[in-house]
Order: sequence, then C-alpha cells, then structure tokens
Amino acid sequence: MDILKVRDAQDVETAVRAAIAGEQPLEIVGHGSKRMVGQPVATNAVLDLSALNAVTSYEPNELILTVQAGAPMADVLSLVDSKNQQFSFEPMNTSQLLGTPDVGTIGGMIAAGLAGPRRIQAGGARDHLLGAHAVSGFGDSFKAGGRVVKNVTGYDLCKLLAGSWGTLAVMTEVTLKVMPRAESERTLLLRGLDDLQANKAMTAALGSPFDLSGAAHLPGSALRTTQGPLGDIAEPDQSVTLLRLEGITVSAKHRAMSLAATLASFGTAEIVEDGVSAALWAGIRDVVPFAANGPRAMWPVWRIVCPPASGGKLGQEIAKASQGEVIYDWGGGLIWAALPPSADAQAAPLRRLVNAAGGHATLIRAPEQVRRMVDVFHPQAPGLAALGERVRNSFDPKSILNRGRMARGQTT
Repeated sequence: MDILKVRDAQDVETAVRAAIAGEQPLEIVGHGSKRMVGQPVATNAVLDLSALNAVTSYEPNELILTVQAGAPMADVLSLVDSKNQQFSFEPMNTSQLLGTPDVGTIGGMIAAGLAGPRRIQAGGARDHLLGAHAVSGFGDSFKAGGRVVKNVTGYDLCKLLAGSWGTLAVMTEVTLKVMPRAESERTLLLRGLDDLQANKAMTAALGSPFDLSGAAHLPGSALRTTQGPLGDIAEPDQSVTLLRLEGITVSAKHRAMSLAATLASFGTAEIVEDGVSAALWAGIRDVVPFAANGPRAMWPVWRIVCPPASGGKLGQEIAKASQGEVIYDWGGGLIWAALPPSADAQAAPLRRLVNAAGGHATLIRAPEQVRRMVDVFHPQAPGLAALGERVRNSFDPKSILNRGRMARGQTT
C-alpha cells in the first residue's frame, strides 16, 4: 500500500493532482480511527494527514478555534477543557464501539459528523463549523466560510463537508465555534418504563420549559452486561430513562426538581449530579452498551435516525424482528441497534421498518465482507441521489477522493 504523508496544504494539492494524472484514487485518513465505517474504499493509495496537527489559533474570549485537520481530538478537547469550554454538539468517540485506538482527529470528527446527546439542544457538527480550508478533487485549494457567521455570504460550502466522509474534498484546516461548559448538570433517572412509555416521558420532558440537553432510554436487556458508569446504575432487567439538564447550579437544581414533579405520573425520579451525570452521558454518547470489547462485539451495529415520536414503536419492532437490542438517544430520534451476526447484517428487513417510519439507517460497525454486500449508507430516493451525485461531481468529478466510501460498487 502506498502511503503519502503530507506536511501542508501544498503537499495535499500536489498529491491530489498526481492522483488525478495517474487515475489513482486516494483514501483520506488522519490516524485511521474510522476506516471501519463505510463501504471498503476502492484504492490501495493512502493520503495521510496526521502531520497536519497544529492548533493554528485559539481565542477563548471570542469562542473560536482554528485547527489543522489532523490534530488529535483528545488533545484539542483537553485544550478547550482547560479554558472551561467545549464543543456543544458533544462529538462521539467511536473507539469503544469500533474497537480501535482512541486516536480520532478533528478532520475525522467533521467528516463523520457524528454528534452526541446534546444535538437536540445545540445542533450537530455542521452547525458549529464556521469555515474550512480544503483541497478539491480538481487538486485546487479553496476556502469556505469564515471566522464568524456574518462573514459567510452565498453558499455555505463548508457545511457540505460535515458528514461527507472525505468524498468531496480533503480538509486541511477548520474553524469551529466553541462554547462555555455548563457550571453544573443534573440527570433524572426513571426506572422500569417500556420503550413506548419512555418515548412519551422523553417527549413530555423535551416539550417542557425546563431546557433539556439530553434524553435517552436504555432497555434492561441492553444494560444487562454493560460495564462502567452505565452498568453501575443498572438493576436486573430494568430499563433506565435518563433526562439531562445543564446550567448554573441553582438553575439546574431547580429545573431538575420541577421536571421530576412534572413527570411524576411516569414514576419517582432519582437525581444524579455533575461528575456521575457526565460519566453516564459519555457512555450514551459513545454507545458503550454495544462496545467492541463486550459480549456484543461480533454484532453489527446500526445507527438509525427517525422522527422522535416514532422511536419507541420502531425500536420495539426492530428488536422483535431481529432478536437484537436497541438503545435510544435524542428523545427517540436516534436509535442504536445491535443485531445478531448474519451475512447481510439483516439490512433488508431493518430498512423496510425504518423506511416505513420515515427514517434512515447507517451500518456503523460490521466486518468488511458484510460491508461489501450491503449499502452501508441508506439508499436515497432517485431525485435526491442524483442531486448528491451532481454535488460530488462539482467537487471531485473523477472520484479521486475516498472512491466508493459512500456508494457500494462505485468504481468511477
């Protein structure tokens, strides 16, 4: 395998232009922590961005961070945490779910666009991406967006890069909005609700005036063998519904008590605070119940986004039809499903259920042979697929960048 280690944006331009000339597609990687996600890439040439790892600028008072795409996520998170700040969209750390080293990069975070539980309040990764420098599939550098929202005029092209899995351009530097970290947090725990009851409780909580930043439900079967903080709160075969509130201490405390009273018909809520609460939500963000070092290590894992009101019913249908397990985030709008191993990860029956609910499903974890056989990303309607292809062609007409990552069988 040819590995091209680049030192700067000029090197990236040179590498992409050489790839175009040689008709040799490139796999784009930082440290490779998410290479197991997506269709297997149709190339043996790797463009390694790990040396683009500098923090270009960080202005805590302006809440703006500019960093090169290969910068390790752990280092950047440590930096913003030292200033009592955070990425509000709570980026997912995929290392436990995929069973890979914890070496994710900022570029990988944006390219994957996997936001955590706070997305229901703060939005996703794309909503916090202010600007980007990148190299297109033409081998040309370009800049999209700016350092503040008001600088963006015309098409906000940098938003297209979030969730594109490196198929549009090679990001070399990004500018992100950071936010102050909450002084305190409280999480309400409701025990023993079934999926439909939990869906109603989460909907009621999210519709209340108490400004939730997280709403999740873990059935007892998913918790049974879970390790860590989520396992510590588990009781035998009993589900747990979690509702998070953040803010200054007096506000978080008052809202938690008021929300508990509002949801009294669903049961008596336990309340956990600060560090314990944060550990629970980190486990939900990273889908720890389905971790690769646990009893479900060989099970394919699907990420399903659907209308929140349909979440409880859809999750029950998936679990029953597949004999698998599910957990719920985003008040039911995000379902993680771990299914017993099969040659096709039960893609066809699962997607029939998801389509009927108006959602879409992405296969996040599965062996390479399974990912070769099924569409990892949800098949789009013809009109939408044609629009997406026109966008891709406008950035990378020869499909040099991550060829086939998002489309099974793509060779050109």
